[in-house]
Amino acid sequence: MTERETLKQWLSESENIVFFGGAGVSTESKIPDFRSTDGLYNQQYAYPPETILSHTFYMGRTEEFYRFYRNKMLFPDAEPNRAHKALAKLEQEGRLRAVITQNIDGLHQKAGSREVLELHGSVLRNYCTKCGKFYGLEAVLESEGVPRCTCGGVIKPDVVLYEEGLDQHTLQKAVYYISNADVLIIGGTSLTVYPAAGLIDYYGGKKLVLINKSVTPMDSRADLVISGPIGEILGDAAGV
Repeated sequence: MTERETLKQWLSESENIVFFGGAGVSTESKIPDFRSTDGLYNQQYAYPPETILSHTFYMGRTEEFYRFYRNKMLFPDAEPNRAHKALAKLEQEGRLRAVITQNIDGLHQKAGSREVLELHGSVLRNYCTKCGKFYGLEAVLESEGVPRCTCGGVIKPDVVLYEEGLDQHTLQKAVYYISNADVLIIGGTSLTVYPAAGLIDYYGGKKLVLINKSVTPMDSRADLVISGPIGEILGDAAGV
């Protein structure tokens, strides 16, 4: 049996699947992974993405933060790909319990997934740091410079910046799902960003699946490693 056939069988037999995903899940929806720097940053920005997307930079150079954020982090026209649709279908069939994602684009929900744990927040949610008023994506997209609330306060995206801590409630739920999973699928992530990458240490089962285009530090620990486009692999396995 090939790796892909094994995956298909595991998915069909399980009612407790958990998916943990990273940027590679969204690249097939034409959302670039900013880690694979393409030179654009160097032409337009004086700092690397990790610096610009830090809490310190946001607080000290808010306007420059927003210039980068609007240009590089917002993709309002992006549509879910086969990977997103496959996971939504598995959940609807009662096989998949939760999607745990490092992505901030909201595409899992757009595809129909309900139990989505967003470790790094979402660009679709924004709030006033002064009065707490909630704003959608339009408030950022349709403003110039630093977006402001009607009360005059600064609007901040509900995303976890570098130097900021992850939401503890979301982390605890992720640990719960992973530790109780029958099948754990990890896809589209290099497994180098902590503390998120450390979550898979809570999995004690015998069906750890890694789907990625490149080698990860966890390949040797996986029970099944499949190299290739995640949309094609998950889409074929789930029949979407």
